[in-house]
Amino acid sequence: MTRLAVFISGRGSNLQALIDARARGELAGEIGVVVSSRTGAPGLERAQEAGLRHRVVDAADYASREDFDAELDNVANQAGCGLICLAGFMRILTPGFADAWRNRLVNIHPALLPAFPGTACHRRVLESGVMITGCTVHFVRPALDAGPIIAQAAVPVLPGDDERSLADRVLVAEHRLYPMALNLVLQGRVRVIGERVVVDAPVRPGDMLVNPAP
Repeated sequence: MTRLAVFISGRGSNLQALIDARARGELAGEIGVVVSSRTGAPGLERAQEAGLRHRVVDAADYASREDFDAELDNVANQAGCGLICLAGFMRILTPGFADAWRNRLVNIHPALLPAFPGTACHRRVLESGVMITGCTVHFVRPALDAGPIIAQAAVPVLPGDDERSLADRVLVAEHRLYPMALNLVLQGRVRVIGERVVVDAPVRPGDMLVNPAP
């Protein structure tokens, strides 16, 4: 069974979604270690309550990004992990790290990539006037929020939305999408061909999200 290293920086709500999915028998792997880039991150309490091994690897304690990433690599390998899941991990990893874990390093982003990479994406979504946003699970590449897309979920932008209300609604979709997408990877149903993902999973071509509703 593949072991996962889950990297967090904050409250760890996507970590909790993975913990819950594992408890329901809906995640084919097990969480081998939770790593926080920040001391006192609330997500560490979630890890502790679930009885998971957890570590703090604070970037401020390392002389360079390379040294920081080397320790992340060391922790994941010592825990016997074959897949790293970024779950609200607010550090940019070095190209060397991304290449070393190529196609074994997964991220979830709160927008429909390749649109709105980076931070403050909900504000930028609202400013742009788009009517549909969502979230994306993808393999990580050295460029920011780049890499082959594994799965996406669409969420409508509603009249009167502000950043908080939109973020909350997208987060609900994240909590459903991330365990599902990781399970596809863990079950060997995801292949990377070039820079595209081919997924062995059903698609419902008739489904359509329209906003506003006709």
